[in-house]
Amino acid sequence: MTAGHMLQGLHVAVTRPADQAQGLCDAIQNQGGVAIPFPLLAISALPDYQVFEQQISRLSSTDWAIFISSNAVDFAMPRVLEKYAALPANLKFAAIGRQTANALAAYGVSNVLIPQTRFDSETLLALPEMQQVTGNSIAIFRGVGGRELMAETLKARGADVYFAESYQRINPQKNTGLLDAQWQQGKLDAIIVTSSEAMRYLLKMADNAEWLRHITLCVNHERIAELPRQMGLKVAVAGAPGDEAMLQCLSQLVKHHD
Repeated sequence: MTAGHMLQGLHVAVTRPADQAQGLCDAIQNQGGVAIPFPLLAISALPDYQVFEQQISRLSSTDWAIFISSNAVDFAMPRVLEKYAALPANLKFAAIGRQTANALAAYGVSNVLIPQTRFDSETLLALPEMQQVTGNSIAIFRGVGGRELMAETLKARGADVYFAESYQRINPQKNTGLLDAQWQQGKLDAIIVTSSEAMRYLLKMADNAEWLRHITLCVNHERIAELPRQMGLKVAVAGAPGDEAMLQCLSQLVKHHD
């Protein structure tokens, strides 16, 4: 994006994992805003892969491998390819979105089912290929924990579903002191939160702090907005996935400041 002034004077905390936040931080700065990196999630390997290895030994009799994130791909596929010289011919692949499909392509998986509108579990589950799954064996590749919607829906449709969890998410922050200090100095207008887990970490750590009621939480999905809205906080939802839509969402805050 070319340099501009769409976000002139806006101070925005970005809570994405450090290795995934740089592009958005740069885009905010390019539009005249100030980006405050405040990662609420860090991705790390599991301490033990014994259970994961047991799960992927089932792939030769599995119909679908569904990948929830690019992290799931990057932590899982090297181990899968180490175990299988050639991927099982029966195995079909699905991904939550284009970025995850691109990550699979880097490991030689080219024919991947993805949603075409919103990139989330609901949209993937709505695809025709995910309807008639009675008797299918389905592996869901993800991090430890996470939403159960995908598994529960596919089980309800008659599939045998199991998880292959290849990484874990941790909160690298001990408190919200940095955000509090920024707000005290008049240098915090919004916080970008793009995962439900990060939102839970933020709200728990902030513990109804005064500053939380004065800033806007910018999210990229209605699901992430539910909890802060229940608490009466100000929430803005981007109109689409991706950084461009998030910048447009932030630009509305500038107009309200004027």
